[in-house]
Amino acid sequence: MRLPAILGVLAAALVVSLGVGILVGAVAIGPGDVVAALAGGGDRATGTIVRELRLPRVIAAALVGAALAVAGVLLQGLTRNPLADPYVTGSSAGAALGAVIAIAFLGPLAGAVVPLAAFAGALAAVAVVWQLARLGGRTTVLTILLAGIVMTAFAGAAVTLLLVASDRLSLRLRAVLDVLVGAVNIGSPGELTVAAAIVVLGIALALVVGPRIDAYAFGEETAATLGVDTDRVTIVVLASAALLAGAAVALAGLVGFVGLVVPHAVRAVVGAGHRPLVAASALAGAVVLVLADAGARVALAPAELPVGVITGLIGAPFFILLLVRSRRMILV
Repeated sequence: MRLPAILGVLAAALVVSLGVGILVGAVAIGPGDVVAALAGGGDRATGTIVRELRLPRVIAAALVGAALAVAGVLLQGLTRNPLADPYVTGSSAGAALGAVIAIAFLGPLAGAVVPLAAFAGALAAVAVVWQLARLGGRTTVLTILLAGIVMTAFAGAAVTLLLVASDRLSLRLRAVLDVLVGAVNIGSPGELTVAAAIVVLGIALALVVGPRIDAYAFGEETAATLGVDTDRVTIVVLASAALLAGAAVALAGLVGFVGLVVPHAVRAVVGAGHRPLVAASALAGAVVLVLADAGARVALAPAELPVGVITGLIGAPFFILLLVRSRRMILV
């Protein structure tokens, strides 16, 4: 199947998933009423539910899924490791720490600043993990996993310290829990706008740098001989991944495995070229998380599961499978 056809199918799937996300919820609303509400008609209660609650939520879920999937593509291409993604490499944990710091110290003003704080935390975490993974001159799956575990443990400890020490966080405990368990939650329209701008910028950077990441397939030395400025590409990739992970955490907290699973599934269809892989992964990631969030809302209705539970239940077995396969390849 050619790339335009694949992208067309994924775009259609995204439209359908957005429709499903708007339709499902604790309050049953018929398709006709949803269409009328989206057009600005219908009764006031239905309009409020559809336009002010469900529509921003499905848009946020789509942004989060696209951001995590593209960040996974970037990190896997840069490290040449199939196990790299924002959650495993610790960048999501760093973003969560940045978001919690913003919530703790900025109070009511945190809404529009949380995405920027999450980006700063993700960038710092990615930089630390990358430097640790390069110790000894060779990046390996083991060093990335160990560095990611260390970063995640440190960020978790710092968040716990803030929870215990800050009186302000006790007043915004719900916002902190949404960050830690992975739940799509829109604090304000400004937060959604800022996060959307960051995701668009991150995906645009990923599309620009994609062809240069292709040169990393045989190592940094080979990429350098082909005329690629490896230092500049590394900085752009890390910054883009941090932008995307930070925006995702700001909108939905710690959502695992999307950045790991989606690139692998898409790569089997579109190939290893990073520019088409970025475009297709963005659409596929959006579809996956919108549907996962819809499932989280109806799985235990009227109670609501965090979307991170759904992605974890699906993604963890896939991660174990990849880890076993990677280990077998090393032994061979």
